[in-house]
Amino acid sequence: MLKLTFTLRPGEPASALKKLCERKLHAPVKYFRVVKKSLDARNKSDIRWVYNVECSAKPEKVEKPVYAQITHPMPKVYIAGAGPAGLFCALRLLDHGVRPILLERGGPVEERKEAVARFCAQGKLDPACNVQFGEGGAGTFSDGKLNTQTNSPFHREVLDRFVEHGAPEEIAYLGKPHIGSDRLECVVANMRAHILKMGGEVRFRSRLSDVLFRDGKLTAVEVNGKREEADLLVLAVGHSARDTFEMLLSRGFLIEQKEFAVGVRIEHLQSAIGKAQYGAGYAALPPADYKLVSHAAERAVFSFCMCPGGVVIPAASEEGGVVTNGMSLYARDGANANSALVVQVKKEDFASDHPLAGVAFQRKLERAAFTAAGGGYLAPVQLVGDFLAGKESYYFGEVRPTYARGTAFAPVEAYLPKPLTESLKAGILDMNGKLSGFASCDAVLTGVESRTSSPIRILRGDDLVAPGHVGVYPCGEGCGYAGGIVSAAADGIRVARAIAEKFL
Repeated sequence: MLKLTFTLRPGEPASALKKLCERKLHAPVKYFRVVKKSLDARNKSDIRWVYNVECSAKPEKVEKPVYAQITHPMPKVYIAGAGPAGLFCALRLLDHGVRPILLERGGPVEERKEAVARFCAQGKLDPACNVQFGEGGAGTFSDGKLNTQTNSPFHREVLDRFVEHGAPEEIAYLGKPHIGSDRLECVVANMRAHILKMGGEVRFRSRLSDVLFRDGKLTAVEVNGKREEADLLVLAVGHSARDTFEMLLSRGFLIEQKEFAVGVRIEHLQSAIGKAQYGAGYAALPPADYKLVSHAAERAVFSFCMCPGGVVIPAASEEGGVVTNGMSLYARDGANANSALVVQVKKEDFASDHPLAGVAFQRKLERAAFTAAGGGYLAPVQLVGDFLAGKESYYFGEVRPTYARGTAFAPVEAYLPKPLTESLKAGILDMNGKLSGFASCDAVLTGVESRTSSPIRILRGDDLVAPGHVGVYPCGEGCGYAGGIVSAAADGIRVARAIAEKFL
């Protein structure tokens, strides 16, 4: 089998790759696979697609992995949370013959979609079913971005399982894969159907309300206040399960503060980003993205969860707080580009050594943003030019905000502390030197972006079990072990493997 690299200009058909392979093989291609596809736009006058491929003149047999089955009495395993960590943990446990009980405080993705639309249109928040809570987790209403900077042996499995359940096949090889929120809904529903078909159980509107132990070993869980016997519990609760964090702390779990980042959403015209990244030919290329980091100030400033052709969405999960997030559909064909523009938050910002001080810090900012915009879950907005000049905004320019609940002009300083706003200003100006037009006067800042990652870490040992709480496995982003869809899913697989190895 040969491993080759080819380049194609935009517009050249991918079918040409097989012919190029045949020239190298001097024979017809019997096996062909694209391993990676990425866009090289460093030279704007000669932008190319770069393909890494495998090919052979002989058929290659692709074998699916076979997992060892647990044959003795099966443990009763509960998984709290149906986000990526919980879903992928359940899928891998089923491979080993374990039929888990998946608990989700929110609703199924179809019901959740309706709840989010109702909140956007009417401001009626369902605290249990929203952008943060419900089947699929917070990533369902983002963009379905699957790129990650973590290194895990399970990344390949994550991508393959997504494809298996209906995601576009291209995510297996794109340099920056994404599914799109519109397609991710179907993928998540397909995963649920598979779990049920294989004998697992999925319960919605089922919140983990307590955990019970005898001599440091898990004996039962409480679901909506009702006790049920349990052997094992996977905590895949997500980064916004604040009531769960409080319950676990009261039960003696070791929880520590974790640094994270907060800030705003910044919106530009997508066409402006395309022109800055690609030059004059941007219209013939995929919607452009960016990833920026600035160390111009004492605190690092960076872009996060960039959504080409996307919208800024209301992402609150508590009454009286405003939270923003970004979302793109598969086509990424909206007029605006947006990303989180966030600043490093340090532990000294919390003014407390309490394990949940970071949660209190997030909540304070969210309530301040709610107040600044006048209530009703409107979001405070300010133009970049006015923010940099220290002036209030009164009208929009060419960029119109996409936040569905509506917006009200208010300065960023009304909800973010001065050390953060000063870092943001320095970061925007510095980033403008890296991406022309980033500091455009008409660009819009919408606040507050407060849920970039979990503000806590629930400690676990080398066996992935919470110290002093035998049978409980902290898992995923909410417990402080991931950041994004792929890394959370990979951690879910890792925990499932640890459980299976314990009982094999």
